[in-house]
Amino acid sequence: QVQLVESGGGLVQAGGSLRLSCAASGRTFTSVPMNWFRQAPGKEREFVAVINWNGGTTRYADSVKGRFTISRDNAKNTVYLQMDSLEPADTAVYYCNTGSIWGQGTQVTVSS
Repeated sequence: QVQLVESGGGLVQAGGSLRLSCAASGRTFTSVPMNWFRQAPGKEREFVAVINWNGGTTRYADSVKGRFTISRDNAKNTVYLQMDSLEPADTAVYYCNTGSIWGQGTQVTVSS
């Protein structure tokens, strides 16, 4: 069974950092791009970042550019999202995605 499992969320003060992880299992994801999305309460799910198969190309939403960094370790079948200078507006459930496959999400809460 193909599965994406996120971890690393939590409660942090504004200005702090968190590192999210997305572990893939059930098949190898080393040849596909991987995405992070997020969904805040009462809002639609929105794109955060994407990384290509070998990590050579990344793209970010304007709202996180310069603060978040997406990376991947294909040997571990894992994608990361390093989040720095967190703001209350970053509070959301963060999801890992590739194609039609989604993880269960991990909650990130940033207090002011």
